Amino acid sequence: MNTLSSKAMLAKLVGFPTVSRDSNLALVEFIQAYLSDVGVESELFYDAERTKANLFATIGPVKDGGIVLSGHTDVVPVDGQNWTVTPFELTERDGRLYGRGTADMKGYLASVLTAVPLFVERARSGSLAVPLHLAFSYDEEIGCVGVRPLLAALQKRGFRPRVCIIGEPTEMQPVLGHKGKMAVRCCVRGAACHSAYAPYGVNAVHYASRLIGKLEEIGETLAHPEHRDDRFDPPFSTVQAGLIRGGRALNIVPAECDFDFEVRAVPGFDIGSVARELETYASETLLPKMRAVQPDTDIRFEALNAYPGLATDPDSDGARLIASISGVQAETRAFGTVAFGTEGGLYDAAGIPAVVCGPGSMDQGHKPDEFVTLEQLARCDAMMVRLANELGCTGVVELNR
Repeated sequence: MNTLSSKAMLAKLVGFPTVSRDSNLALVEFIQAYLSDVGVESELFYDAERTKANLFATIGPVKDGGIVLSGHTDVVPVDGQNWTVTPFELTERDGRLYGRGTADMKGYLASVLTAVPLFVERARSGSLAVPLHLAFSYDEEIGCVGVRPLLAALQKRGFRPRVCIIGEPTEMQPVLGHKGKMAVRCCVRGAACHSAYAPYGVNAVHYASRLIGKLEEIGETLAHPEHRDDRFDPPFSTVQAGLIRGGRALNIVPAECDFDFEVRAVPGFDIGSVARELETYASETLLPKMRAVQPDTDIRFEALNAYPGLATDPDSDGARLIASISGVQAETRAFGTVAFGTEGGLYDAAGIPAVVCGPGSMDQGHKPDEFVTLEQLARCDAMMVRLANELGCTGVVELNR
């Protein structure tokens, strides 16, 4: 069987520049070949253009239950970042492994793949009591895109695992909750004219700025004590405008201005309420003023993407399992939350309880000189060994009901 260390496996994975805008096929085909070499059949689920694919595989008995080890194969770009190492080549310095995706989240994938021969050995000996599924997705970084059709396809087959472990970087601390996200584009259509006659035009940039100001007011309201959830940091739902485009020349009243905004919501918050409040402000306050000058002006809203939050029960099978294999005892309730999103909310919405635990820290994710420490990788390797032991003993965690 393959004896690659997790560090050597990570070097291979980092060497594939799987930025979301590009194909991930070379990487998933490498993983598929690696799995085949150790006796594991896998399946690729392609996107419509067949330039990207999700990978799915099962080790162990063919039956309901078991767990999923889930991770995404794509990484964020390195454009414009000042790296001191080659981004798509693993570099080791002072106990750290540098490269794009080392923390987010190829370090986890490397540990999982390195442990596959162990899981295969246990399965062949009959000591793997429940199935272990591998689910590696594409385009998580641009809105959890790839995992959606994968889950839909698997559900049609009656796929019913008990728990999914998402390996996003949490410094190997078990996480049971994260915020949901909604991204929206607002398109303001005004009326152009020479800037010397500005009152006779409808300045789309000005009206967009009023909408952004309204967003800020909404965000301030969401920070009030009655909306807080102290399990999160920040402990409330947030809004922000992140992109804006408008205007062609300083002496032309701009006819168009678009901006994108996002909402990151704590569990239980109606994430759509922010867009509805903004739409009401646009239709009742701004549009009448705009159309009094030019009737064919408009403000439109376009949903870009969204994913649900996660709030797994601390008394659930998944919570007990991740507490056991991560080394954190469930009795301490030492479970955390994160502000960033994961595919866990989508698994949970599909009826598959999810937990999050992986090597590295998101403090390093998306930044130049991203890294994961050797210590974190070793802890994840150890978690995989404990998982193999756990799956051979269903009396500890009820995963085979």
